[in-house]
Amino acid sequence: MITLISTLTSFLAGGLPKLLDFFQDKSDKKHELALAQIQREKELEAMKLGFLSQQKVEEIRTDQIALQTAAQERESIYKHDIEIGKGASQWVINLRASVRPAITYGLFMLFCFVEIAGFFYALKQGVEFTVVLDQLWDDETQIIWSSVIAFWFGTQAFNKK
Repeated sequence: MITLISTLTSFLAGGLPKLLDFFQDKSDKKHELALAQIQREKELEAMKLGFLSQQKVEEIRTDQIALQTAAQERESIYKHDIEIGKGASQWVINLRASVRPAITYGLFMLFCFVEIAGFFYALKQGVEFTVVLDQLWDDETQIIWSSVIAFWFGTQAFNKK
């Protein structure tokens, strides 16, 4: 039961950012709706005053400025990443990109080593196979294993668009 709860919790933890994005998006849409209502009221007022065309020109300018700002921000981020990597060897750049996968692989290999070494040690000591299996693949190990798998693969499923 704990394994099932742990697996479900880990899987849902991978989707937590998407859930938070959903609530943020809902809040953003509510805000945009309020802004649209205010804008519509201003448009009606501007139509009464004959300034609708001027307002459209200003909206276009505002949109252009927003697009330029977003493009400049993206360009700055790319430049920053390039600047960090300047002067570094390709080996260092690759190492920087491989930290999380290397830690994951290392912990997985450690887990496999402990389980395999424990298995052979127990068999060498004359312990029955079923007892060894029950000791090495107990509830806690299953919880850890299912949590890791659910987190990594659950996260991948939520990140696909």
